[in-house]
Amino acid sequence: MENKVIHRAENRGNADHGWLKAKHSFSFANYYNPNQMHFGVLRVLNDDHVEPGMGFGTHPHDNMEIITIPLAGALEHKDNMNNHGIIKYGDVQVMSAGSGVTHSEFNASKTEAVKLFQIWLYPDKENVNPRYDQLSLNISDRKNKLQTIVSPDTEKSGLWIHQQAWLSMGNFEKDKNTSYKIKKEGNGVYAMVVKGEFEINNNMLYERDAIGLWNTSEINFIAKTEGAEILLLDIPMQLN
Repeated sequence: MENKVIHRAENRGNADHGWLKAKHSFSFANYYNPNQMHFGVLRVLNDDHVEPGMGFGTHPHDNMEIITIPLAGALEHKDNMNNHGIIKYGDVQVMSAGSGVTHSEFNASKTEAVKLFQIWLYPDKENVNPRYDQLSLNISDRKNKLQTIVSPDTEKSGLWIHQQAWLSMGNFEKDKNTSYKIKKEGNGVYAMVVKGEFEINNNMLYERDAIGLWNTSEINFIAKTEGAEILLLDIPMQLN
């Protein structure tokens, strides 16, 4: 029997540091909700707004797969592996923290805010060699369909991570009906409405609402507004 959990946008954790305004789907930093610690291997989904010229100073991570998806503006990355890059809407960044990495993330603009999703997934292998990658995707390839933006390391295609997880984004015309088959037995789906409104498995979701579904093999969704955008995470439900 299908299981589900719905996280409404207005019920997320809220942090306002002046330079950073963040919404937390799961417990993070000073936000603690024992009922929202994680969804399967999804540990963090932060919806961040960073003021011009500001950002996250150099700090460490280990044993986490970190995915950054810019929604507006430009984000500058530097790390101790000598990687340096700027990503914007249509780009995706992955970092396998593995045995340990330090990095910084700053708004690359002095005039425009940057908006982004930061996602953390528990890895399926610990203490791997840290790595960084970024990729510019063709946004037109997600018109009325889902475009895979991250896949497992076993596929070694495009951006990959150390986890049996597939991340997709799509942008849909109103009334477009789409089915998605879950990639791996034992995986569930966490779907976040980036923009607009969707009906997902007969549940209405609005902008920045999310639904988690598991014990099912397929989900169906209908765009209820023009240009509705969705982020879908197909992820293991069991932690290693």
